[in-house]
Amino acid sequence: MKRLLFTAALLAAGSAPAFAHVGHGATESFAAGLAHPLSGLDHITVMVAVGLWAALKGGKALWAWPAAFVGVMLVGGAMGMSGSLAHVDLPFVEPAILASVVALGLLVALAVDLPVAVGAAIIGAFALFHGHAHGVEAGETIGGFEYMAGFAIATAALHAAGMSFALVAARNAMRSLVRMAGAACILIGAGLIGGVI
Repeated sequence: MKRLLFTAALLAAGSAPAFAHVGHGATESFAAGLAHPLSGLDHITVMVAVGLWAALKGGKALWAWPAAFVGVMLVGGAMGMSGSLAHVDLPFVEPAILASVVALGLLVALAVDLPVAVGAAIIGAFALFHGHAHGVEAGETIGGFEYMAGFAIATAALHAAGMSFALVAARNAMRSLVRMAGAACILIGAGLIGGVI
């Protein structure tokens, strides 16, 4: 576990900003919020990885880990909304988002088995940065709140897609496919960090 955290920290420290969130299209409607998580590999990969890891863990993690991500992401979104009394600037948002792709991929690829509360804390920490990035984009208007609602629903759907894949693979005695999907997440994250993707 210490190696995993050390690797994730190194990747975060050495990563360049992806600028995947600043000024990224329309952010004032429910439809834009639904579409946004499908617009970039960082979003898709992290959301699916949460679902994969939750399915590997099973039990309470099946609902607790996706719920932790969506809930804390919305808190981060509220913290980032421009003009809000609750606006808080978080440091290293883009590097943390990129590190989340690799870290969650590692957790899946290595089938790391953590207590549900610890997994929820890790997932929530990354979700805070994802939410903040999108809150900064969204205006503090009805349209901005609609955008965040759409984003939350699309995020939950991507979690469900990851869980569904992992549960079907496990049912067919192909758990190694889930771990291979985690390895693919690591490669995608490394490609994003290195600017190759």
